[in-house]
Amino acid sequence: MPSSLPRMLLAPVVRLLRLATPVSGSIPNSTQPSSFLSPLILALVASLQRLDLSRDPRKTLHKLSQHKFTIGNTLPFVFMALCSLHSLWIMSTPGLPIKYVIPLAYTGAVLLPITSQFVWPATPIFAWLLLLFTSRYINPGRRPTIHVALLPALESVLYGANISDLQTRYTNQVLDIIAWLPYGVLHFVIPFVVAAILWVFGPRGAVQFWGLAFGWMNLLGVFTQLVFPAAAPWYEIIHGLTPADYSMPGSPGGLLRIDRVFHFQGYTNTFGAAPLVFGAFPSLHSGCAVMEALFLSHFFPTFKPFYWAYVGVLWWATMYLSHHYLIDLTGGACLSVLIFYLTMPIGFKDVDQIPWSKNEGSQGYEMIGGPRVREDLDLDEEIRKLEEAGDLTDNEGDDEESRIESSKSTFTDGSKSSDNGLGNASASGSGSALKDEDDEEEIKKPKIKKKRSVSWGETKVLGETTSTTSGDIGDQLGGTGGVKKDTA
Repeated sequence: MPSSLPRMLLAPVVRLLRLATPVSGSIPNSTQPSSFLSPLILALVASLQRLDLSRDPRKTLHKLSQHKFTIGNTLPFVFMALCSLHSLWIMSTPGLPIKYVIPLAYTGAVLLPITSQFVWPATPIFAWLLLLFTSRYINPGRRPTIHVALLPALESVLYGANISDLQTRYTNQVLDIIAWLPYGVLHFVIPFVVAAILWVFGPRGAVQFWGLAFGWMNLLGVFTQLVFPAAAPWYEIIHGLTPADYSMPGSPGGLLRIDRVFHFQGYTNTFGAAPLVFGAFPSLHSGCAVMEALFLSHFFPTFKPFYWAYVGVLWWATMYLSHHYLIDLTGGACLSVLIFYLTMPIGFKDVDQIPWSKNEGSQGYEMIGGPRVREDLDLDEEIRKLEEAGDLTDNEGDDEESRIESSKSTFTDGSKSSDNGLGNASASGSGSALKDEDDEEEIKKPKIKKKRSVSWGETKVLGETTSTTSGDIGDQLGGTGGVKKDTA
């Protein structure tokens, strides 16, 4: 079998995780250390079991053939393809033919189901990384003019002062460390942590939704920085408002003090060789933090205050380290909110209706992340089932009504016969005999169901004759006597 090798590799891991999980005992009330790991281990085992281990490309091609292409879902991939092809065209390092390994490796990863379940939704992430890396090779003569004074001017107009400049006036080593942790460390770690949490504890498709939204936010953010280059606050501190050019190296800003604390040149060298020096607006640090808070607040709202507290600390850190203006942070947050709600699958829009337990034991993930509306849903069949259920309920009500009517008629007949017995015995006898004959006829008459029986393409009522049937409804049902045909 094509998936035998991956299953052989994953089987020992799953077996060890199952053995480590306690079989008996109450997890919430237990105080043993293993009890706290049990929910994590169980969720991890369930996540591993949901993986699609197939290596048959025909399965991916079949999904692709079933995909319905529209303008809305095709234009985003056209945009990513154009950005990626342009990046590969201008890339000089690595050169030919090594750089063509990138599209070949991506194509192979997409074709194999075992890798396409993660690589395909992460396509915007790869397009973003490629665009960011190759931005250094763009011809400076074809790039827009760098805006130096625009952002501080807008900051003063919108907020009444240069907020970022106020944050840099008082510094010390303790504040440097506090600002460095979210800006220089957690910013690069938390995206992987969020992806792992969504994959293990989130509903099916949540991690694919994360890759889609996170990648598009960064891709559009870098694209905006390329078409609207702007200088960061560190440039104003070093060079003032003098015009900038693309030959200027980047600066670590306040992270230079971190290099001095740890006696190394890591941030100085990294920012000095940055491929995109003048990319202050929008702030991708802010965009990533807001995107992480949006996802965790949406799927795990219990600790919502902590998520947004981290966003606030990171906003302060970016201005304290002189890397962004407040308007940059606002722009990154707005971009994240927009992408989050535009890329959200339909199944995740209503928090109360998220199918958490629906996908237990299911195999594989969707090509595009997140639960979607069933494309093979037969609305006619669903309506027919609902109407049949309604007919059963109505029939039960009809039976109840018939029993009540029969009891009423019995009571009425009894009272009439007793009254007639006091007056005229012969009349009562003949009247009761006629009444009995009528009752027998009513019992013999078949009950005609007057509920709608929907046949899509035509609407008919049960009892309507067609060109292929002869006789009335009484003959068809085996009843005696003529019964008038019901019409729609």
